Amino acid sequence: MRALALVCTLNSSPAPSSSQHLAEQVMAQFARHDVQGEIVRVADHDVRPGIGTDMGDGDAWPAIREKVLAADILLIATPIWLGHPSSVCQRVLERLNAESSETDDQGRPHTYGKVAVVAVVGNEDGAHKVSADIFQGLNDVGFSLAPGAVTYWVGEAMQGTDYQDLDETPEAVATTTEALAANATHLARLLTGGPYPAS
Repeated sequence: MRALALVCTLNSSPAPSSSQHLAEQVMAQFARHDVQGEIVRVADHDVRPGIGTDMGDGDAWPAIREKVLAADILLIATPIWLGHPSSVCQRVLERLNAESSETDDQGRPHTYGKVAVVAVVGNEDGAHKVSADIFQGLNDVGFSLAPGAVTYWVGEAMQGTDYQDLDETPEAVATTTEALAANATHLARLLTGGPYPAS
């Protein structure tokens, strides 16, 4: 089993990122279930706007897309900005939209049989709204969602503490992250053994 994390922080490496920090914790939990993982910080790559699989010379999405298609589980990690997923996250969803028209020899989108999960961080309300937005987009393009498919941390409103700066991970976040990894891995294994029927 393989998992891919697309970290949608607005900051390029090596800037610190709470989204990256939570993604690393999720991937560590996947490793406990023998799921190999890779983390890609999208802002480090020139992902062009559009809804195609390749938007032309210099577009970094085709290489990232190969990793998405090779993975059994996709993690989208995003901060909350103005109550919404980051603009980087929105661009990723727009690029994934191309998968609706890319099918296998039985007419199924290549994303059928793949499981998606979400990680959200922020200093304002909105983790449920942000995850709902992302879930809808991922499900629209063919990803399956396990129970408890989101883990998140939201700091006190109008304060400056970042998730990455906490001395320790809150127990509720840790147990939610553990359950997310267990449920997503379970569903991914079921779908590997019994794929969706052709349409």
